[in-house]
Amino acid sequence: MPVLREALLKISRSKVMKSTVTHAPVTRRVVDRYVAGETTDDALRATRALADAGLTVTIDHLGEDTTKREQAGATTDAYLDLLARLSEAGLAATAEVSVKLSAIGQLLGAHGEKIATENAQLICEAALEVGTTVTVDMEDHTTTDSTLGIVAELRRDYPWVGAVLQAYLFRTEADCEALAGAGSRVRLCKGAYAEPESVAHTDPAEIDRAYVRCLKILMSGDGYPMVATHDPRLVEIAVALAEREHRAKDSFELQMLYGIRPSEQARLAWLGHRVRVYVPYGTDWYGYLVRRLAEKPSNMRFFAHSLISRK
Repeated sequence: MPVLREALLKISRSKVMKSTVTHAPVTRRVVDRYVAGETTDDALRATRALADAGLTVTIDHLGEDTTKREQAGATTDAYLDLLARLSEAGLAATAEVSVKLSAIGQLLGAHGEKIATENAQLICEAALEVGTTVTVDMEDHTTTDSTLGIVAELRRDYPWVGAVLQAYLFRTEADCEALAGAGSRVRLCKGAYAEPESVAHTDPAEIDRAYVRCLKILMSGDGYPMVATHDPRLVEIAVALAEREHRAKDSFELQMLYGIRPSEQARLAWLGHRVRVYVPYGTDWYGYLVRRLAEKPSNMRFFAHSLISRK
């Protein structure tokens, strides 16, 4: 499985493979299942359907390979438009936004962090005005310190800003301890980037064990854990830990990706759990889709099933 994961992550960065896959007719059915669409209208339609089913949403405007300040500005503007449209549609109480700092300027040279911070502040201010929140996504380990530093800066004015931690990194247990305080919102995922063995677990069983250790820290803390996993066993463990810590069902949430295990999302919501669906949209969907395969190669069966079924 690690070999397959590494291969998929390399494919996610291949321009040749991107061109081949994005122009293949059969690909459209898969994309339509796991990506809400390419426009804001598409994202709003998906959000409305999920809200009507009793689910909450976090929306990601796809785009990471930002090499110019103009691109960062355009992505920021897309988020501002999205937030305004959510408010107009009466969906701001149901949906927040997820933002990758690389998409809004983080990697633009010496001034990248400043650019990303300023753009993120604009997005957070817009979210505050419409009554919703923002979660800052995490990327590969080389950006972790920068990302957490920007999150800390944003939280000075917007203490509800969410952070994402990746359980497979050796450092994450310590990061969980640091971020488990009152008012803190932390999404815990396994991790979806190719990382060297010097900084991350690579064995799936070890990653699962690290995930549980991190969960224990977050559930015993005073913050708001956001449990991002499709693994039924880890979902059960998360719920059990919440019960052990006497947490109310609205003091944490379960998160899953758009298009993956929708019946389970509905079942968990019916049981009274807060379930949030990660809804991606935009034209730059290729890297996102391939990394989801790499994050857990067994996800391939979901994608393969999509070619012949919509259930």
